[in-house]
Formats: sequence, C-alpha cells, structure tokens
Amino acid sequence: MRKAALLYNTLSGRRRERRLADVEIALGVLRSAGVEVAATATRSATDATLQTRQAVADGCEAVFACGGDGTVHDVLQGLVGSSLALGIIPLGTGNALAHDLRLPLSPAAAARAALTAKPRRIGVGQVKYQDFSGKQGSKYFTVALGIGVDAHLFYKLNPLMKLRLGMGAYYAQATRLWLTHKMDFFTVELPEKDRPQSRQTEVSQLLAVRIRDFGGPLHELAPGASLERDDLRLVLFHTHSRLAYFCYILRGFWGMNWSVKGIELVDSTKALCRPLASVQESRRILVQADGELLGTLPAEISMVPDAVTLLVPESYAT
Repeated sequence: MRKAALLYNTLSGRRRERRLADVEIALGVLRSAGVEVAATATRSATDATLQTRQAVADGCEAVFACGGDGTVHDVLQGLVGSSLALGIIPLGTGNALAHDLRLPLSPAAAARAALTAKPRRIGVGQVKYQDFSGKQGSKYFTVALGIGVDAHLFYKLNPLMKLRLGMGAYYAQATRLWLTHKMDFFTVELPEKDRPQSRQTEVSQLLAVRIRDFGGPLHELAPGASLERDDLRLVLFHTHSRLAYFCYILRGFWGMNWSVKGIELVDSTKALCRPLASVQESRRILVQADGELLGTLPAEISMVPDAVTLLVPESYAT
C-alpha cells in the first residue's frame, strides 16, 4: 500500500472530543509505514460517497472508513465495482463489521492490523427501495438490512441520546418498541431452487444478514451468515408474538442454536418485499441498511458478488 485516503466522521461514536486525536493516531501509524495518506472529514453520506470516488480517481490503493458502520456504509457506496481496498478504523458506537472481522478497537492497533491485512474480494448486498420522497433509491450494504420494527428503531432513535448513551440508547429504544410497536405484516417473495414459481409468505420483520458476529448482546444474529458467502442469510419473523422476538434475541445472547416458533432462517440471493394492500398508507413499513434509515417498501434485495475488496486482518478466521 503506497497511497490511501482516510475519511472520518466527526459525529461518529460517543467520544467526539477525541475524534481528531484518534484520526491523527491512525494517520501516524500509516505514515510511519511509508503510506502516503490524507485525512478528510465527511459532512454527509453524499459527501463520503463523492470523496471515495475522488480517491478512486486520485489513484489511491485503499480508502479507510474512520467511524462506525454508518461511515463504512457511506464509503462503500463509492467503492463497489472498483479495485480500491476498503479499510476500517472503528470509532463508532456499534462497530458491528469491525467485531465480525476481529479488528482491534483502538485506532493505532486497527491501523497496524491494516498494514498486514490480506485484501479479499467479497460480495455485498444491494437493496432497491422507495425513498421518503416517493422515488426509487438503491444502496449497497455489508452488515445487515432490516425491514419492519428493526428499521423503526433507527427512525425513532434520538441522535443526542445516542451520543450521550452509546449502545444504551439502542437498547432503551429497542425495549420501548418491543413493548409498544404494532408489528404490521408485509409480503416476501423468494425464488425457489429448481422451481419456476417463487415462494410467497407474510412476515412482520425481515433481516438480511451478511456477517456472523455483531458483538455485544446480539452476538450471532443469523447463524450461518458470513462475508465469505455469496448469498444472504434471511431471518423471517412469521409472527406478532413479542415473546418470540425476545426469545430469538436471547438465543443470540446466549450463543444457543435453538429454533423459535414462528421464526425461520432461509438462504437466498434475492427477496422482493411489498406492503399488504390492507395496511394503511400512514403505517409505512420502513427499510434500513447497516443502521442507516433508507425509506419504505416496496423493496428488492439482491446480492452483488465480487463487489468490493476488503482489508481482512490476519486474526480473522473464516
């Protein structure tokens, strides 16, 4: 690695006052190894994507996303289809992708791990959805996509509370939604292997998961999911039962592999999700990807194989 760009989110994580110091630490490690690297702050998701594309045009060999999963998500949009490698300096609140890759959570250690990391081509998920202005949008994702109550978590999450409480804000909001949110059903259409007709089912929540380990209490949200695969691990909630939702989260917390009635795990490369005609327009079914609220149904989920080069640390076990 001779030339790289480092894009950092000044609002990511809880330690905003330490953000610039953390960035300088990562820069120092990379520069001491002979890497020509410049750091640029991102002001918005659009900025991060455009800055990433500029790094491609400038002949960089890698782009480092310095922040949380949202920062990685924004950088990813400008990297798919290019040969540039994606590196991660985890400075966010959740850092799910960093947990899955077994990346150190200190900026110095993460930068050192990048210097000996192995570039690996991986597939990414893609979702086409309806944005809040009624137009079609499209995003790539590396961690997970959620439709239903999971997306409402990010819709209702107070940014100031997130800055103050970190992951505690997620847990508090998730508990409130679990207790009070009306779980509307929507339809999911899945292709069937060796069959001309697709399968249709109704669910109150869909998760399309790409990583194995989210870290923290969630741990293994979708057993069998992996960045090494070229498909999606879908978790389908065919139930309104709040107890079933709770039991499924407990299963991941304890690392158990038991099944929960009304919740199904499916492997697929595609899924088409539509609202039910009976659901009122005012009760929109929301869509999120990598923790970023995107829009509403209808949504089409698919895989893009061989999409991006990821810098994978030597400690990562497949």
